[in-house]
Amino acid sequence: MQNFVLLIWLTLCAVQDARERHIANSLTLGVGALALGWMLWSGTTWLGATAEQGGWAALLALVFTLPGYALRKLGAGDVKLLTALGLATDGRHVLGVFIGAGLASVCWLLLAPRVWLHIGQGVRSHVRYLEPGMSKKQPFAPFLLVGLLLTFAWLG
Repeated sequence: MQNFVLLIWLTLCAVQDARERHIANSLTLGVGALALGWMLWSGTTWLGATAEQGGWAALLALVFTLPGYALRKLGAGDVKLLTALGLATDGRHVLGVFIGAGLASVCWLLLAPRVWLHIGQGVRSHVRYLEPGMSKKQPFAPFLLVGLLLTFAWLG
C-alpha cells in the first residue's frame, strides 16, 4: 500500500513537471513534511526503515541533487522531491531511484529524437517540455518516476 501511495505522488509530480516544468511546493514540501512528521511520530519511515536511515537517505538525496541544482541542471523542485522521497523511504530507494532516473534520462536523450514524431499530437502537447532539443534542462521528475518503478521492481 505504501509503495502505491509513493507511486501516485511521484506520478503527480512527474505529470506536473512534464507539463509545466515546475513542481508545486504543496507536492514536494507537503509530502516532505508529512514524511518527517510520520518519521518523528513512529520512529520509522513510511516504508518501514528506521528514522536514522530516513535521515541519511534525505542527506544522500541532497548530496546527489544540490550539485545539479548549483550547475542549473536540476530545479529546486527536483531537490525537494528527492529529499522528501528520502524521508519517506531509505538510502537504497534513493540510490535506486537516482540511478534509474539517470539511466532513463540517457535512454530518452538517445531515443527521443526518433520516437518523438511517432507520439500522438495530444500526448506531445501535454508533455511538451520533454520534446528533444526543447531545453537544455529537461524535466527530471518523469525520469525519477521511471527510477522509482525500476527500484520497486529491483527491491521487490
